[in-house]
Amino acid sequence: MIPPTRPPGPRKEPEAERKPAQKARLWEVDAARGVAILMMVFYHLLYDLETFGGYDVEATTGFWARFADLTAFAFVSLVGVSLAISWSRAQDSSPARGLFGKYLGRGARIFGYGMLLTLVTWLLGMGVIAFGILHLIGVSIILAYPFLRFGILNLFLGLSVIAGGLYVQALNASSESAWLLPLGVVPEGLFMPDYRPLLPWFGVVLLGLFVGNVVYGSGRRPPAAGRKTPLVARLLAPLGRNSLFIYLVHQPVLVALLAVLGVIEVGFL
Repeated sequence: MIPPTRPPGPRKEPEAERKPAQKARLWEVDAARGVAILMMVFYHLLYDLETFGGYDVEATTGFWARFADLTAFAFVSLVGVSLAISWSRAQDSSPARGLFGKYLGRGARIFGYGMLLTLVTWLLGMGVIAFGILHLIGVSIILAYPFLRFGILNLFLGLSVIAGGLYVQALNASSESAWLLPLGVVPEGLFMPDYRPLLPWFGVVLLGLFVGNVVYGSGRRPPAAGRKTPLVARLLAPLGRNSLFIYLVHQPVLVALLAVLGVIEVGFL
């Protein structure tokens, strides 16, 4: 007896074929993050020359201070874009009830790196990074969870948070307690070489979420962007893919290199 044949139906795409499309890196996002990495390394080179070498760079005021803000804006907005892409892709591959744990773990890990940086800079007498960009990114990944699905609402919320942060800065308020540091209120006399409070910087994350959900709502590159990776992007993308590692190691490498070359002198080398 000949066994009955299975009725014809739609061909299922093998998992191996679906996965690359879902998980493929977006070269333009990695390249943009790579540009931000180069900006950061260049700024910290200037900062080290002024701080350890006594060079008249004025890295913390004027043009270079704005350059540092622009660099931070690039990093933080790309956090929002990446969260939007991650959220869109996760809808197809993870149970909805387990997604918060995923973002909680990721945010806590990055916040932990920030606390390690706080300890190291304090021990070396380089000021206190009490709520720097790693603290901001870690907390923002967790706080952004309820906003991941929103589109244009994130635009208005982001602008509102930024406006609120600028208002707090304009008040120039201070407090004896450090608990208000995440909201932009700084204790008097506290020197922080890297300070990015939630007000206004969480608003920048929300702006990135808005852009990410508009441009990458499907978790994939828009068809109009094309698939061919430009040469400059192929050079920048590895920096973007390893941005956290580069952030953690670049300052010790810069300081050690400048000290070995005799450009600066540091007491702990």
